[in-house]
Amino acid sequence: MSQQDSTLNTKPLKATSSHNQDKYFTQEIEHIDILKNPGIATLVEGMKHMAFTSRDLYRAADIYERNLRDRECGIILTLAGSMISAGLKKVFVDMIRNNMVDAIVSTGANMVDQDFFEALGFKHWMAEERLKSGLFDGELRDHAIDRIYDTLISEDDLRVCDDVTGKIFEELEPRAYSSRELLRAFGEYLDKNGGPKCADSIIYEAYKRDIPIFCPAFSDCSAGFGLVAIAASKGDEPHMSWDGGKDFYELTQIKIKNAETGIFMVGGGVPKNFTQDIVVAAEVLGHDAPMHKYAVQVTVADVRDGALSSSTLKEASSWGKVDTVYEQMVFSEATLAVPLIVGYAYHRGAHKGREGRKWNNIFEPAAAMA
Repeated sequence: MSQQDSTLNTKPLKATSSHNQDKYFTQEIEHIDILKNPGIATLVEGMKHMAFTSRDLYRAADIYERNLRDRECGIILTLAGSMISAGLKKVFVDMIRNNMVDAIVSTGANMVDQDFFEALGFKHWMAEERLKSGLFDGELRDHAIDRIYDTLISEDDLRVCDDVTGKIFEELEPRAYSSRELLRAFGEYLDKNGGPKCADSIIYEAYKRDIPIFCPAFSDCSAGFGLVAIAASKGDEPHMSWDGGKDFYELTQIKIKNAETGIFMVGGGVPKNFTQDIVVAAEVLGHDAPMHKYAVQVTVADVRDGALSSSTLKEASSWGKVDTVYEQMVFSEATLAVPLIVGYAYHRGAHKGREGRKWNNIFEPAAAMA
């Protein structure tokens, strides 16, 4: 998408609605700032002498710190669940800004419905305690309000987000794109049209630093509605499309070109499996790719049902995906564990002197020469 040729609307976005939502939207979600809390390192350090999940959390923080200090090793962050709406956005943005992550693999909802949504100027709101019960979801539906457990979001605003994704897609030349390429286009849109409201956007910060973002289930979010709309409007005419196979191929190229990798996984699902599978995919393509050297997973999923997204990292080792020297499962809700793990590594200074790998340039060499 050319900056010179863009015809997208650059006026501030605002949903028009006849719904009375103001009485529900009284306190917005605030994203936690780990940079302002140096005591995190001392707190987590003390957990190594405790038991149960606290000791597991310390070991996970120690492994992530080791990964950062291993300058030969790249770091892939995976995100599942509603992490951005829950207030973790700035943690991930600060990881990007401080060269604490080299690639991101996420659900489409985190990147589009939540991060890009906020970058457009929209907000997530705290729900009243009574609304968590589910007894009032019909009432919320009458006011075009969607609930994410104890968080609220305007359906009207989401529709605007849907429309913007559709407009971005319409400006792309007709061919197949990986989700990485599409999210680069989203970053370019924010670079031209975003202004101050996208200052803490994951997509925008990754765009500026050439950090690739993959959404291997890209259509499972607002972007999916944009894809449906353009497919319906174009019919058999040539048009842009999303290519999931290209996603897998591109992420595998990262493993091939940077053999030593670590993974920091928040939740499970498709991002987890997709990222672990690149070890096997590299071997399928004829490369001797080592297992992920460092691995941390924060999850509340139960492993006993045999679901792969909740499998332990040791189980992944049986598939040849994860080494077991530096691996740790943390069975904890992410909003509790992630700020502690990342905050520990940051305040220990593990990121200092670490250079960003700019892995996006693997796929867009012209950008590396600019």
